[in-house]
Amino acid sequence: MVIGVPREIKDGENRVAITPAGVASLVERGHRVVIEAGAGLASGFRDEEYCAHGAEVVSSAREVYERGEMVLKVKEPLEPELPLLRRGQVLFTYLHLASSRELTCALLERGVVGIGYETVQLDDGTLPLLVPMSEVAGRFAVQVGARLLESHAGGRGILLAGVPGVAPAEVAVIGCGVVGLNAVKMAAGLGASVTALDCNYEPLRHLDDVVRGRVITLISNPYTIAQTVAYADLVISSVLVPGARAPQVITEQMVREMKEGSVIIDVAIDQGGSVETMRPTSHSHPVFVKHGVLHYGVPNMPAAVPRTSTWALTNATLRYVCAIADLGWKKAARTDSALARGVQLVDGKITHRAVADSFGMEYVPLEYVLGG
Repeated sequence: MVIGVPREIKDGENRVAITPAGVASLVERGHRVVIEAGAGLASGFRDEEYCAHGAEVVSSAREVYERGEMVLKVKEPLEPELPLLRRGQVLFTYLHLASSRELTCALLERGVVGIGYETVQLDDGTLPLLVPMSEVAGRFAVQVGARLLESHAGGRGILLAGVPGVAPAEVAVIGCGVVGLNAVKMAAGLGASVTALDCNYEPLRHLDDVVRGRVITLISNPYTIAQTVAYADLVISSVLVPGARAPQVITEQMVREMKEGSVIIDVAIDQGGSVETMRPTSHSHPVFVKHGVLHYGVPNMPAAVPRTSTWALTNATLRYVCAIADLGWKKAARTDSALARGVQLVDGKITHRAVADSFGMEYVPLEYVLGG
């Protein structure tokens, strides 16, 4: 199979979909990799490294899309890329379709086989291709929050850890999945006073075991969220419903009650956002202020640390890329139920229920499309 890897064009997106080592693995299996010149530079990978591992470097994205039977990306295609896609072509990337009806309709019209990293799901519910970027985002969110709390960034002028005799920052983490767990551990490790909220007991019990005595755990509901957000200096919201639009758990009224110069980071913004007052921002313009609160809503946070993120992403995706290349997407999906759950679009049909439900559109079970 010919695998095409274009350069990412989303604002601030410095990751690339595969490392040179990943290319070597595919070439060893008899596949060809066509990568756009400069695609890996921002992640620290030169074109010469890709060539040395068997890739063919080409000068334009158009050639990548024309030749690629499977297009391997990091983020969803943007408007200039949509006309380059063709019917039956496999698009394997983070899609996050539930946050955009426009993108969903455009990809349906193009007739691609859209497989989303974020909905590849193991039988136990784990999202193996979301986990590494969630780990990065959770830890990075605390770094970002610490910077935004500095006065020159418009924050309250608070040191996250405090100093002897002066209280540390109050950090609230809402949602204790992979993002939340990493944010809690990072914030607590830096010395902040942390409150963690989740609607399920199990992640809170796990946190209690890991950071007993250093983190307050609360069951999440509108009352506890409102109370916690009101006194927090930094709020990290990381709620997630796989494949679906994120629920808005922080209302505008809650934001109004927050302290002047406090910070909200909405890690769920790529799934529509979990904060009523949030809108997507970018790495070039990451923050806006509403009701005196700094809002950070960058959908591709891990792109700020692209070398770490690209290695982590390739480590997770490569086995699935190899399976699709070796077997074809249909046989790979029949063979691996986790990969099958990642298939969101096929030939103009939505094959993921949460995506269809997000827009009230027709859902076609993948089994029907596969003919089994």
